[in-house]
Amino acid sequence: MENLVPLVNWSYGIVIIGVFVAVVVILILVLVSMMNSGKKKE
Repeated sequence: MENLVPLVNWSYGIVIIGVFVAVVVILILVLVSMMNSGKKKE
């Protein structure tokens, strides 16, 4: 039981971190694309 708990926590942690990183990367790409399009329009 003691060995199973850390594995479950790690799996959930990895999933949460993966989703968080994916969201951050998407937001950064969107902001960069908006900034680039804005500069090109100006």
